[in-house]
Amino acid sequence: MSDMRNLALQCREAADVLAQLSGEAKAKLLEAMAMAMEHDTDAILDANARDLATAEGKGVGAAMLDRLRLDPQRLGGITAALREVAGLPDPVGQITRDDVRPNGLRVQKVRVPLGVIAMIYEARPNVTADAAALCIKAGNGVILRGGSEAIHSNTAIAASLKRALREASVPDAALTLVEDLRRETILELVQLSDIVDLAIPRGGEGLIRFVAEHARVPVIKHYKGVCHLFVDAPADLALALKLVVDGKTSRPSACNSLETLLVHADIAPRFLPLAAAALRERGVELRGDAATRQLVPGVLPASEDDYAAEYLDLILSIAVVPDLEAAIAHIRRYTSDHTEVIATSDAANAEAFVHALRSAVVMVNASPRFSDGGELGLGAEIGISTTRLHAYGPMGLEALTVERFVVRGQGQTRAQGQ
Repeated sequence: MSDMRNLALQCREAADVLAQLSGEAKAKLLEAMAMAMEHDTDAILDANARDLATAEGKGVGAAMLDRLRLDPQRLGGITAALREVAGLPDPVGQITRDDVRPNGLRVQKVRVPLGVIAMIYEARPNVTADAAALCIKAGNGVILRGGSEAIHSNTAIAASLKRALREASVPDAALTLVEDLRRETILELVQLSDIVDLAIPRGGEGLIRFVAEHARVPVIKHYKGVCHLFVDAPADLALALKLVVDGKTSRPSACNSLETLLVHADIAPRFLPLAAAALRERGVELRGDAATRQLVPGVLPASEDDYAAEYLDLILSIAVVPDLEAAIAHIRRYTSDHTEVIATSDAANAEAFVHALRSAVVMVNASPRFSDGGELGLGAEIGISTTRLHAYGPMGLEALTVERFVVRGQGQTRAQGQ
């Protein structure tokens, strides 16, 4: 038996134990995990410093370094997320349907854990804690396979969390960190269809495509986040300017950052110079179509590739469009089905925008940066699905359960031939 298969089997056995825990017991366990991480703050930050030093030595880009970096504030955010998940309602056992059939059978649909989740991710050490919290709260075992760039951070965080599991008399295999970082381990993990119930890759497009193309288990896919903001003619320009600046500059390395700005032609002469000045003041490189370049000197030409790009950097593509329909057509052409925003004071235009687009998150007069499980009330998110599987958009606890039928009878039988 291979090492990977043996680890997965141990995780499945531990998941069976987790599935039997009460909601109260799981909440206490997550609180203990948060406390363990707080106790180990110095060790976790030291481990992260080692990862950062190695990454910088290899010339890793600024976006990746930002995803990798931990500091006391970010670590505090991780433990706060653990506690927030602990306080969320337990989805396991929730009854979502309760009917009595004419023959007296009582038919219920009840949420139960998925089983074993394989989490495959790059750079973000917070995912180690977030994924563990959500999977455990939903009664699942989790197999974590992080990237080499965060191995010391992930190992330090996992050690804290596993200690809390052991102290609660839960098998620590419920949280299994894969330390063999060869790509072959990913390949073997996602082909364990008799053990692993779902794979969730988080990282670059190359990693996600590799998992999706080789997996024999269901995969939640999120290739990239090409998020758009359309500033409509009736928009409040001050509001729209806030959305542009926040969407692009608050954390450009995030998948919910703004990548393309579309502006209605009627207001472009007034809005674009304001937006360009505010963005350039914050170091943003602008690339635009001919109409944009005519209104704002110094804007670089935007190519087809630019409008399809997830920059994850201080770069923004801009296009001027004649109307709402043209904005929708542009988004449909280049969307990654992540997040789209309209800034408008026209309620009819807002509704038309919402109903015309099928992206996982559609917003009216709000920053795309709110396209996040925590901000949308899910607690920490385990990922964002842009695939219409059983979950779509930011995924929280409910997305880590499945509904099954529970049928209660009094000896009913089905007549022969029916």
